[in-house]
Amino acid sequence: MKKSFLYSIVAILLISCGSKAQEKPKEIFPIEKTDQEWSQILTQEQYYILRLAGTERPHSSILNKNYKEGSYHCAACDALLFESEHKFDSGTGWPSFDREVVGAVGYSTDYKLGYGRSEEHCANCGGHLGHVFSDGPRETTGKRHCINGDALVFVPKKG
Repeated sequence: MKKSFLYSIVAILLISCGSKAQEKPKEIFPIEKTDQEWSQILTQEQYYILRLAGTERPHSSILNKNYKEGSYHCAACDALLFESEHKFDSGTGWPSFDREVVGAVGYSTDYKLGYGRSEEHCANCGGHLGHVFSDGPRETTGKRHCINGDALVFVPKKG
């Protein structure tokens, strides 16, 4: 009796762990393209970061030390993501911001390194941007949006 009960429990666990209920549903974004379409409009580096959730080498982006006035847009769909007034030098080697434009960025949890990190993506096209951490400037938001420069296009302020 105990054996059959144990086998039943194990069978239920195996079935439930293998079910599609554990999978996250695919998020739908206002701009949807096929992988082939993205590969035709993005550079190899942009595709690696935005579509494959890659990470560029630290200190490799010219946007890391860019302190001009303007805005930062998604390199895939041109959506406004960050403003220059919220950019700061985090010393990490990636462009960093203490806040995003409200509604421009979506979040998910990334476990690629074995622990949970808050991953950021463009809310308009789903392109991977980077991660957000709670070690930013305390005098503002306390957040550090650590963003891959290749995921961004800088638009200088006019006038």
